[in-house]
Amino acid sequence: MNLLQQKIIRRIKSEGPITFKNFMEMALYEPELGYYSSEKTRIGRSGDFYTSSHLHPTFGMMIGKQIEEMWEIMNKPSVFQIVEMGSGAGYLCKDILEYYKGLGIGGQGLEREIIKNLQYIIVELNPAMREQQKKLLSDYSDKIRWASSVRELNDIKGCFLSNELLDAFPVHIIEMNDEIKEIFISADNEKLIEIKGAPGASEIADYLKEFSIEFEKGHRTEINLEIKKWLGEINRILTEGFILTIDYGYSSKDYYSEDRDRGTLLCYHEHRVTENPYQNIGEQDITAHVNFSSVKKWGDEIGIKTIGFCRQGTFLVSLGIDEAIAEIYKNSADYSFEVARIKKLILPDAMGETHKVIIQYKGSRKPALRGFTIKNQFTYLLLP
Repeated sequence: MNLLQQKIIRRIKSEGPITFKNFMEMALYEPELGYYSSEKTRIGRSGDFYTSSHLHPTFGMMIGKQIEEMWEIMNKPSVFQIVEMGSGAGYLCKDILEYYKGLGIGGQGLEREIIKNLQYIIVELNPAMREQQKKLLSDYSDKIRWASSVRELNDIKGCFLSNELLDAFPVHIIEMNDEIKEIFISADNEKLIEIKGAPGASEIADYLKEFSIEFEKGHRTEINLEIKKWLGEINRILTEGFILTIDYGYSSKDYYSEDRDRGTLLCYHEHRVTENPYQNIGEQDITAHVNFSSVKKWGDEIGIKTIGFCRQGTFLVSLGIDEAIAEIYKNSADYSFEVARIKKLILPDAMGETHKVIIQYKGSRKPALRGFTIKNQFTYLLLP
């Protein structure tokens, strides 16, 4: 039993059973001990999982192209800020900035005009991860600053960017018995066990009503209330601009369908997937898929309008990833190898389908973005 598990058990013995949300929050974010807060956090091929930015630098290039269009739509403000939350190893930031500098893949030595107006802010709560990022991004120290929380920021004009962030927000777990019960975590000696009780937060009942969710007996699933708080924090500090969110998830209708009666909670440890969050505590990632209908609805309610939603593959092809690869590697012996890597970003049996892109906008303009020219499925997120 490690130090984090001991701390969780001490809390339970002191306070009584805690919600699964509280457990997940400690498992992922407890200072110095949680998965995302410890010096041992590992992301990438040598770690527990990898993201799209680890597969190929053209991912960052395409995201850079889309953000550049946002800057143009906003009439090229003299100060344009990209705020990346949950930057991981820092590869996405590096690939975007290399593209703008004309140094990276597809840059062809041509510096983009946006680089002169750009300030890149990385929000990273883990000091050890922050130091790793600073080493990787040392060539761009004049363009980047770090913050440990979005609460440190004010008056942002630009784009909030995240890739696989929302799926790591702590969630409540509920189960339908004769009535809705919430999952709590208790301790049997030194072992963590689940118990069921009345929901601890009134917002759970509100959420079920808001999204017209009904379950058969035995149905178990997750509720992510942190997304609403996250959107509220961004709304407070974003004066004008976009929120570009990439993650895996579904509409509310699909998320809470009868076919998905065990929910979506998964754990990642050394590239192995399990459904047991009570092992390797603090040493494995714990995730739940995103209800993108909640992202749209809660954003719309506070004046952050959803302007586009589609699969990642469709989004990247709309931005010209296939054309870029054909041009960059047309005379290269590595063409087949590079294309094989990129296929994982765009094809239906890989991240191209599992991952979705949603872009929201706050401001007075009516923007249309290239990333949604092939298909825009934002109506898919509407409630019945």
